Amino acid sequence: MGNTNTGMGMGHRWDSRSKEGDSPNLLMDSPEDAPLKKEEYLAWGSLSGSFNNGTKKIPLTRRWVSSLGKVCICTYTDAPLQHKFYVDGTWTHDPAEPVVTNQLSTVNNVIQVKKTDFEVFDALMVYLQKCSDMSLPSRSIPSGPYIPKQEDKFKSLPILPPHLLQVILNKHTGISCDPALLPEPNHVMLNHLYSLSIKDGVMVLSATHRCKRKYVTSLMYKSI
Repeated sequence: MGNTNTGMGMGHRWDSRSKEGDSPNLLMDSPEDAPLKKEEYLAWGSLSGSFNNGTKKIPLTRRWVSSLGKVCICTYTDAPLQHKFYVDGTWTHDPAEPVVTNQLSTVNNVIQVKKTDFEVFDALMVYLQKCSDMSLPSRSIPSGPYIPKQEDKFKSLPILPPHLLQVILNKHTGISCDPALLPEPNHVMLNHLYSLSIKDGVMVLSATHRCKRKYVTSLMYKSI
């Protein structure tokens, strides 16, 4: 399978002098094949090429992936394939993509489909790599493994966020409150595991969960 992005347009007549076994060459009726504006390609566009012998115009449709613009899905073989775009009533090609000139001096876009391209995930990785190379500025990348500097390493554990320090275990309650009830916890404390400092060889763990408007705190005592 091959996905063709919108960029330019295609031709519709084929060179009958192509050798048997070769992909037919795509021609244009008019020698004026200057590309149109990008906005026009997004609005009007279809595709034709050697994969269907130029007998049918395949409309370009907009996909949900905005970076692809307008695309169409065609069945390709393992061979060089020529194609053109039909945009706003004119056959044209994309000068930004590889081109080839046939025996009648007509310029067509050409795409080489390899057997490895039929591996969907491998082809997708190659496409994403090309896109990232085009978006990033060119710069030299040092060879060899990356060795972090000494100052890049953490000398201690990261600091606990302040809002997680509001531990409700062993927290004093008012005289008017029921000593068996814990104060209502802050919502950021929910679903976190807390541990008290080990004292007298006992470790205490707790976790608070909420069900509707009720809070439940579970405690676990573990002898060390």
